[in-house]
Amino acid sequence: MRVNGKHYRSIWVKEDDDRVIRVIDQRFLPHRFVIEDLRTSGEVITAISDMHVRGAGLIGAAAGYGMYLAALEAPQDGSFDRFMADAARRLKAARPTAVNLSWAVDRQLRALEYGKTAAGKISVAFETAREIASIDIDTCRRIGEYGLKIIEEMSRKKGGKTVNILTHCNAGWLAMVDYGTATAPVYAAFEKGVDVHVWVDETRPRNQGAALTAWELEQQGVPCTIIADNAGGHLMQHGMVDMVIVGTDRTTIAGDVANKIGTYLKALAARDNNIPFYVALPSSSIDWEIEEGLSEIPIEERDGDEVRYIEGLCDGEIKRVLLTPEGSRASNYGFDVTPARLVTALITERGVCKAGRKEILSLFPEREKIGPPPATDKTRGSDE
Repeated sequence: MRVNGKHYRSIWVKEDDDRVIRVIDQRFLPHRFVIEDLRTSGEVITAISDMHVRGAGLIGAAAGYGMYLAALEAPQDGSFDRFMADAARRLKAARPTAVNLSWAVDRQLRALEYGKTAAGKISVAFETAREIASIDIDTCRRIGEYGLKIIEEMSRKKGGKTVNILTHCNAGWLAMVDYGTATAPVYAAFEKGVDVHVWVDETRPRNQGAALTAWELEQQGVPCTIIADNAGGHLMQHGMVDMVIVGTDRTTIAGDVANKIGTYLKALAARDNNIPFYVALPSSSIDWEIEEGLSEIPIEERDGDEVRYIEGLCDGEIKRVLLTPEGSRASNYGFDVTPARLVTALITERGVCKAGRKEILSLFPEREKIGPPPATDKTRGSDE
């Protein structure tokens, strides 16, 4: 996607030094566009845990490159594999809930088995990291193509009038490597000339909607309006929302969807007002091992200070401001689970299907044949 007219990915290899991984540091958006250089696996872990990078797909890609940097750091003797196994554990521990992180790390570990020497393993890790990023881009592009058909159909029903789409949090290209998930159909529709407008939930407490989604939509020229999180239901009641499209950090094989806190409430409001509620996701965000979202998906609890304080631009500086009575307690659940019954359909890289085990496996029949992937620690994962 574009920033000030120039194409960027959210993560890439530095042009003149392939031992350096570059990312857009999202902590400073929308007020400052900062590119950060990551040179060690430890710096990647910090970038993930402290949310310099965030979003399920992007964290997966960052973890892939983190494993490559770990390979560069690993001893060139018999302890190489042991070092990499430890790096894998540390990367997986960086963020909970989303499944893409462990998916990427495990993909690297499997690929490394084909390296015969330390140098060979480094080469394999580099190519695998680039492959993970490329898969993310292609997957999101295809999600956009399938989602475009849904938006075009709504446009036809409305006689070409504006299609109003509500989204929550940031499931845009900043959350992936390019295109995004929930935004990919929007970008595809906009580029094709469909009249679209996006209602952007601010998404407290970290305000990823107001700070990130609005910024990237405006950079692409897509009409959008930021709203308070609690305004969505009102807009739906008054016919001002045609569809909801959100992303996901982990979706069960039965179609239950974990996404940024507040998504469940939007799904309830959409159901009450007969508004379709779509979830756009790559298959890497599907946890093939679990069925029941409410009981099996770990929900990250973050520092209460994210609720108590807010950051913004003041007098040309980014400042932190206390919102609550000093010393007050705050609870900060990062995600909630939307049951499959409230999801109109899933938009994947292989097509659109209902949120259910049978329907999901109809798009990914190989999962039914080979069963779930090797067990992973479900308390580990990625983002918001």
